[in-house]
Amino acid sequence: MGRGRAKAKQTKVARELKYSSHNMDIDRLRKELGAGDDPAPEETDDTGEPTGR
Repeated sequence: MGRGRAKAKQTKVARELKYSSHNMDIDRLRKELGAGDDPAPEETDDTGEPTGR
């Protein structure tokens, strides 16, 4: 017993997250995640030579 208040709070928070409008700065998010900073490294074989893929 006593789970009603906890469940009501979880429902309230979930509803706020689902229906609220979020102001998202995509450029700032990309910088935080490091997207586009350095290209993917070339694949190399055991000798260190590029595989050509």
